[in-house]
Amino acid sequence: MSLTYPLVSLELRSKITSDATLELWLEEVAVPPPADDEIVVRIDAAPLNPSDMLVLFGPADPAKIAINGTPARPTASARIAHERMPGASARLDQALPVGSEGAGVVVDAGQGASALIGRTVAMRSMQGTYAQYRVVKAADCLLLAEGVAPHEAASAFINPLTVLGMVETMRREGHTALVHTAAASSVGQMLNRLCIKEGIPLVNIVRSPAQVAILQELGASYILDSSSATFELELVAALTATGATLAFDAIGGGAMAGTILRAMETSLSAKASAFARYGSSVHKQVYIYGVLNPGPRIVEGNFGAAWGVGGWLMTWFYNKLDPATVQRLRAQATSELDTTFASHYTAHISLADMLKPEIMAAYSRRATGEKFLVCPAQAG
Repeated sequence: MSLTYPLVSLELRSKITSDATLELWLEEVAVPPPADDEIVVRIDAAPLNPSDMLVLFGPADPAKIAINGTPARPTASARIAHERMPGASARLDQALPVGSEGAGVVVDAGQGASALIGRTVAMRSMQGTYAQYRVVKAADCLLLAEGVAPHEAASAFINPLTVLGMVETMRREGHTALVHTAAASSVGQMLNRLCIKEGIPLVNIVRSPAQVAILQELGASYILDSSSATFELELVAALTATGATLAFDAIGGGAMAGTILRAMETSLSAKASAFARYGSSVHKQVYIYGVLNPGPRIVEGNFGAAWGVGGWLMTWFYNKLDPATVQRLRAQATSELDTTFASHYTAHISLADMLKPEIMAAYSRRATGEKFLVCPAQAG
């Protein structure tokens, strides 16, 4: 028997129009009945991830957004500079749902998933999770242990599976240690805890002394401040100590990927017993998985002949894995939600709060150590 729930869901929408305007609003959408293998989830908690803000704001400047509507049904809009519009061409005039993961209680289900009614699940959905209710495939959800609250599992998918995917990539490609940029982030802190637990050497790159302190408290062994005048020397020393030849870069733009490759080659060449015309034969790889800096990527220097720079996306990586491996990694993420993969949030906000100027200004900063949790089923 299903639990009581309304037949409409209030959901956040984002649209970029052909005349270069960003529009944000809350829309009422009918909740369809679940198919045999589907469930209806009341979404109690959904994190604001950097990738979600890319969809939410597109190329618009959050600081220039004007708020209209009513307190209960706010709307927002902003003009977008025409030189920034080419990257948004694929989404013009489409009302996109926002939010990529969340957790909540199953309030209804098709016959094949009826045993899940009343249980708490974590979920991913391309249809958006900044919504009061969402119909999803039962197989796409993580069933949580009794007693686990939705806010504890809201970030159970993207960050934990990203971290586990990084380590799985390292092992499959024959590397033995890792480098990670923007390492004081939520992903960085999870990766640090996992590497300590599994004995994997990890070089953490941050951009301020305050972020160094965050990782020191977590027990990280190698923490480098990229704002230091001796950063590149320290990076070579850390790579020599760990033997890291694989990096995951959340920055994207700028020169960091090239700096890491150059330092890897310097470290490997210093260990060589003889001159090598083409540099070290050990493959050095940097995967870019974020765009904290949307500017051009500058990859220059002496890397030898064995190196690569590529993109890495958690979803596509898991699509290539066999079902048993996917299940193993999902099970690890679920079992360590309150330890290795624990998430901490700066504030809990409602759907309407998302379009309040002062709150929008706070979460759009994407400051290290500040993570907001949206509670769609919450009133207000």
